[in-house]
Amino acid sequence: MANTPSAKKAARKIARRTAVNKSRRSRVRTYLRKVEEAIASGDQTAAAAALKAAQPELQRAATKGVVHRNTASRKISRLAHRVKVMGA
Repeated sequence: MANTPSAKKAARKIARRTAVNKSRRSRVRTYLRKVEEAIASGDQTAAAAALKAAQPELQRAATKGVVHRNTASRKISRLAHRVKVMGA
């Protein structure tokens, strides 16, 4: 348990930040799931729209440090490729 005032404050800050990050991560996963479901249904227009909505969310999570920027880029790239292949 934190003893010094600064350590107590740090613990409070960490708890707040953890809650925010958890919320952001959950939000990103929801958007990704919508893209996955649209791809699974075979509807390319819905998949493209879901990807367009998910992309800024992923990039924002990367900017905020919730996910690594390379991870966000990789996920966007792979999803975009899967949506593109649906039309071919």
